[in-house]
Amino acid sequence: MRRDPTSVPSVRPTARLLALALSMPLALAAAAAAAQAGKQPASPGPASSGPTGAAPTSRQPADFAACLERLRPEAAAKGVSLATFDAQTATLMPDMGVVASLDAQPEFVTPIWDYLAALVDDERVADGRAMLAQWAEVLKRVEDEYGVDPATVVAVWGVESNFGRNFGKRPLLESLSTLSCFGRRQSYFRGEFFTTLKIIEEGHVAPERLTGSWAGAFGHTQFMPSTFMRLAVDFDGDGRRDLVDSVPDALASTANFLRRAGWNGAEPWGFEVGLPAGFDASVAGRRNKQPMSDWAARGLRRVDGSALPGGSTPAALLLPAGPSGPAFIVTRNFDALYSYNAAESYALAIAHLSDRLRGGGPFATPWPTDDPGLSRAERRELQTLLIARGYDIGEADGMIGKRTRDALKAEMALLGHESDGRAGQKALAALRR
Repeated sequence: MRRDPTSVPSVRPTARLLALALSMPLALAAAAAAAQAGKQPASPGPASSGPTGAAPTSRQPADFAACLERLRPEAAAKGVSLATFDAQTATLMPDMGVVASLDAQPEFVTPIWDYLAALVDDERVADGRAMLAQWAEVLKRVEDEYGVDPATVVAVWGVESNFGRNFGKRPLLESLSTLSCFGRRQSYFRGEFFTTLKIIEEGHVAPERLTGSWAGAFGHTQFMPSTFMRLAVDFDGDGRRDLVDSVPDALASTANFLRRAGWNGAEPWGFEVGLPAGFDASVAGRRNKQPMSDWAARGLRRVDGSALPGGSTPAALLLPAGPSGPAFIVTRNFDALYSYNAAESYALAIAHLSDRLRGGGPFATPWPTDDPGLSRAERRELQTLLIARGYDIGEADGMIGKRTRDALKAEMALLGHESDGRAGQKALAALRR
């Protein structure tokens, strides 16, 4: 379940990833965990044969056609009829842009405070509460069936596709066939390509409706095709599992994913805590689970000063920006959220948005920065100010891409400020002046 990298802000690696210095090819999860999450695994797989890289060459169309011909019997062996394969691949052409995206997933390249500022802002909270009201009856049935509360399901929906507004625009067959023939992890993407053909063949989603992220995620809650086949459900009873045009199917499928990932409706995902003076931060880490009572014995308390819950519930301490930033005790429910996209920052965004949808407020502890991130409304304002200064950056859509960063870098230099092109509060304040 992965978005187009331009659809959300990018984020610095969280606690266990900080030492890896902001590079995308992080060992964030084993391939099996990423497959469970329905995402393209971020860790490189075995070297694969065939052309690599995204630079266009005159040979690519011929290489692509030859690759598809080689895939034809393999698809048939996986249960795809040759008639379906031939019909759906007849006009396909490679999209080499998706190969470049293999090493540019967004959760790992800029500060976590930028990522969360745009993903969990007042606008998304208001929209999420409206969705909770609009789909209350469906969400109640989903909770009764799968044991996942409405706020959590809606938070996934909001983060993954902005409540169905941003599915991604790349045709899945084009993206996945390209990744099956070029670049690394071809074997993984071939499986997703063949599964997409099976989705079409079984009539769940029409081919023209299968658009999504560069890696092949699609629908309201951005399932990869293999995840769809394993975990998508027909919740509206029309005989099809449709995550594109059926909100009930999408919400129920998301809850089914989380339940299968270990979600326990009797526990919270976690909560913000305060650390005692002199606390040894080396014990932090999502995988370092200890009984809740042990964390209490170490002097941790809820951020409002109240005591931690007692008992033996396994929990871990998460320090996404180190000991000087917000700290969280997280349970196995946080791991279930993590499995959806194999990034702690992503899981924290969903967890925090779900709390906000329940009426909670922002984190009590500020991020350790003097230049906090921008909400989507502030990003649009920044872009509008750049456009007014004559920069051609396209629409003021709140998505900070290369043209916006280049324009911001140039304008900050003209204003006498140092700038790396990052859109933060300091840049916005300078443009306002």
